[in-house]
Amino acid sequence: MVTETNSAVRADARGVVAQVVDPEMPMLTLDDLGVVRGVVVDVDGVTVTITPTYLGCPAIGVMRDDLRASLGAAGYTHVDVRTVFSPPWTTDWISPAGRRKLTEAGIAPPDGVSPRSTGPIPLTLTAPSPAVRCPRCGSPSTEEFSRFGPTACTALRRCPACREPFEHMKAI
Repeated sequence: MVTETNSAVRADARGVVAQVVDPEMPMLTLDDLGVVRGVVVDVDGVTVTITPTYLGCPAIGVMRDDLRASLGAAGYTHVDVRTVFSPPWTTDWISPAGRRKLTEAGIAPPDGVSPRSTGPIPLTLTAPSPAVRCPRCGSPSTEEFSRFGPTACTALRRCPACREPFEHMKAI
């Protein structure tokens, strides 16, 4: 049975987790990015479940450490961070606030990719959609000049209208 006090503790733990930033894209929280699957508070402590953006994500260890440190600083003495891979993360899990924050940071957010059936994830080796709007001026006439940006999930594009380069988060 959840008491008012237990409910407040659960909300507090969830609030702490909601503020942890992504180590590779610090304009986003892990919540904005959609990698937080759940936060459970019980008599043993806090269990946070996360899904990395891709299987070999090099930031997963930093995510775990940051979650443990933030919850520890809030007074939680036992924190377990679990990683799950099913269902796999997609860019559809980025929140509307996260998409807005990406645009404000000069990164074009990904287009939606759902709905998707279960089973293998389709891989397309053709050129990406040319309709990526510039996050600075809004022009739809942008061009990709590098399929890979500073992180594996971004591409580099430029806008002929405002002449600015920008990152585009690829849809996965």
